[in-house]
Amino acid sequence: MRDYKAGSHTVWDCKYHLVWITKCRYPVLAGDVGLWARELLREISRSMELTIYAGAINRDHVHMLIGISSNVSVSKAVQYLKGKSSHKLLSEFPVLKKRYWGQHLWGRGYWVSSSGNVTDEVWKKYIEDQKPEEPDDDFRVV
Repeated sequence: MRDYKAGSHTVWDCKYHLVWITKCRYPVLAGDVGLWARELLREISRSMELTIYAGAINRDHVHMLIGISSNVSVSKAVQYLKGKSSHKLLSEFPVLKKRYWGQHLWGRGYWVSSSGNVTDEVWKKYIEDQKPEEPDDDFRVV
C-alpha cells in the first residue's frame, strides 16, 4: 500500500484512522441520512484532495482511514469534514434540524491514530468488521 504522494519539495504517505461521533451519540445516521453523509464525506474529501482508503458510517459514529496531504493538519481536515458535512446534513434533513437545533450534528472531539502504529491492513480489517454483511463498496453505511 505504498502510494506516496509528491509535491515540489516533499514526498509523503500520511494515513490516519479517524473516528467521530454524533452529538449525544444519537443514532441518526441510518438510512438516507447515512447514505447522504457518505456521499458528502466523499465530496468534501475530493475537494480537499484527501484520499479515503476505507470508511464506515454506523448509526452514531464515523470511521475513516484517510490520506491527508503533508501541508494540511489533521485537525484542519477533521474540522472541514465535520463542519461541511454537519451544515449540509442539517440543512437537508428537517428531522436532524429538529433534534440538533443548536446547529451541531457531531460531538466536539474526534479520535485519530496514524496508520504507522498499526499496519493499513489491520485498520482496513477493523473497519471492514464494522459493516453489515451485504456487499457495498469501500465506504459503507451500517
